[in-house]
Amino acid sequence: MELTQATVNDLLARLGPGDGHMHLPDDLDPQVLTDLLDGRYGAPRTLVLDGFTDPTVDESGGAALLAPFEGRAVKIRAWAYGDQWVGTGTARDAGGVERPVLVVAHREVPEPLAVAPDEDVDWMERLKGITGWTQHARRPDMDWTEVESRLGTALPSDYKCMVETFGEGAFDGYLDLNQEPWPGLREDGLLSWAGTEHEDLYCWRADGDDPDRWPVVVLSFDGEYVPFDCRAAEFVCRILIDPHHRFTMARYFDTHWFMNYREGD
Repeated sequence: MELTQATVNDLLARLGPGDGHMHLPDDLDPQVLTDLLDGRYGAPRTLVLDGFTDPTVDESGGAALLAPFEGRAVKIRAWAYGDQWVGTGTARDAGGVERPVLVVAHREVPEPLAVAPDEDVDWMERLKGITGWTQHARRPDMDWTEVESRLGTALPSDYKCMVETFGEGAFDGYLDLNQEPWPGLREDGLLSWAGTEHEDLYCWRADGDDPDRWPVVVLSFDGEYVPFDCRAAEFVCRILIDPHHRFTMARYFDTHWFMNYREGD
């Protein structure tokens, strides 16, 4: 079987929107299917490796994907996508033969991020926790004095902290963090600090003398102007884990990460 994204679409359609699984042709390379799903849904979680199930796997982590195999799974990787779990790998059939498999199961969408009105939140610390960031700061020596002088304005402190901490890359491999704000929308009163592969631009409405009070504005790929009453780090936290946010990524990924473009740094 030749695997393409179109083939994957057909296989998933055959399984339907509920729970389902199938054994795939023996000549199919499970790694190719894993790579295609990885390119579509992001980094997977390994549920089973060499026949051993991760003991931390529970219903919130894709355990329903393992039920059809009744302990015969050999290697299963899982992705969260909206209200569905998707898994692939290999499992032994009733005759004990190890075969490639594709499996889907219903997923409970997590509740949105709740913050009390008077709660004092360190959004950068929360962002590091959400992404599991434990690495050293990537760009601690950014010359913000030079950047701000060139732009003719001071910049929000949480944005500068994001750049210093994470460096060059993208959240969930999707939201690119600008290393310097892009001033191309300056005549509209906007500075762009991030963007997505769908060509949405995440900006500030740069009015007022205090950049830490600049609100986020999304300029969507179709030209819609969508304001948000929050700062950049809070905005990123919310789109990562609030499935009801207008620009959410939480409906598609159950874990979040920062993809660094310069891993050798």
